[in-house]
Amino acid sequence: MSTVLFVYAKGGPPLEYALSKAAARAEVHLLALSEPPASSKDVCARLCASVTFPSPQGEQDLVELIVERAKSVGADAVTTLSEYAVVAVAAACAELGLAGAGPNSVLARDKRLMRRTWELRGVPQPRFRHVLTPGDLQEAARTIPFPMLLKAAWSAGSTAHQIIRTPEEMDAAWQRARRVMEESKQLGFAELHVADAGEDFLVEEIVRGTPEGWFTEEGWGDYVSVEGIVAGGVYHPICLSGRLPTIAPFTERASITPVALPRAVEERIVDLSRAAVDTLGLENCGTHTEIKLGKDGEMWVIETAARFGGAMTVPQIEEVFGLDLVGMLIAHLLGRTVSWPPGILTREDSRGAAGSLVVLAVDAHGDPWPDRRLWDFPAVDWPSLVSDGSRLSVVSEHSLTDGTPVPVYDPAAGANTMAALCLLNAVDPVTVVRDFEALVDAMPRVLPAAGGNGEGRR
Repeated sequence: MSTVLFVYAKGGPPLEYALSKAAARAEVHLLALSEPPASSKDVCARLCASVTFPSPQGEQDLVELIVERAKSVGADAVTTLSEYAVVAVAAACAELGLAGAGPNSVLARDKRLMRRTWELRGVPQPRFRHVLTPGDLQEAARTIPFPMLLKAAWSAGSTAHQIIRTPEEMDAAWQRARRVMEESKQLGFAELHVADAGEDFLVEEIVRGTPEGWFTEEGWGDYVSVEGIVAGGVYHPICLSGRLPTIAPFTERASITPVALPRAVEERIVDLSRAAVDTLGLENCGTHTEIKLGKDGEMWVIETAARFGGAMTVPQIEEVFGLDLVGMLIAHLLGRTVSWPPGILTREDSRGAAGSLVVLAVDAHGDPWPDRRLWDFPAVDWPSLVSDGSRLSVVSEHSLTDGTPVPVYDPAAGANTMAALCLLNAVDPVTVVRDFEALVDAMPRVLPAAGGNGEGRR
């Protein structure tokens, strides 16, 4: 039987889901760089041949650690689904002579290198400048118009994003972004391989997106993501996922599969995604490419990752299209033959729709809830809030314990202030949008009131 070393860190699909897919293909050994969620510990023990926790980070080089563990278990493949471990695992695979994302995986991780690579190849994207100091930020303002977006080069989930509207806001934004990156590191949401990655920033032009002219129904956000796999250097786009409008600055609220776009439009978007992914020169990995939709058909690539979309993106794809992307990638890494879809999958190929909703203490416009509430999934009659035939469930790994105060939303911290992640299954993507709108409107009324003024923390 083949052996896989699964390197776990925070982020990515739920660990319980990922391990079940890996264990169906091979014997799995887990190297846990982060503490696994309490809800998945029994599953880890049942599905994994071994579970290893390394000594405190800093005592051994991470790539060396992965290589040693892979050799000790006789791994035929090494993989991770976490943004924060992608570069280290790719380097370890190269040293071991195993299939991996390749040395260019860093181009899909460091947003500065990513943007520079696309700039050299003419891939449409927002204008940008690298920023290492407050002086760099002042200099960037000479060429990037206000408002502009300050973002951390190695962040994920919109963490540390700061919209700067005037020169007077630059110093405060710089200090706040750096503090948030340090706070994220303490929570385990930080790059694991590159030292001082939280010090690297860039500023970007804020391109004007719009769903108008793209969608025939209201409620959709102005960007989509293309989910795919690169196998042997060949890009295989799988499908597109849509979004609800983001919450300021650019915090994602919901992902919906499939997206409700005409097939010809999806093909145009995929062509741009292909140019972005191919330019990065990835080898063997999942991909998640975000594309902003503009007026009169204009598009910009926001970013690409050398891993699958996080949270419930991959389970949604399996629910809707019947494709086990984690299992397919592992099979490919093990050298087995995999049948890739001949083209992108659309609504015409789907069996219903699925979406994941991030619970944040703000309404649809980003305004704070009028009072504090408790996250308590069993306390609410959810079926009465969604359409007939829709089913809502909670993703425990990405949710607070029932009875915990919902955190106050912090725009700079983004997804770090989420209370829960919910999965919705419905008859079609438009129904998912409508149900999510209803849920966002109802939550500050139907969740139990919080007693006292304690701050909820993740």
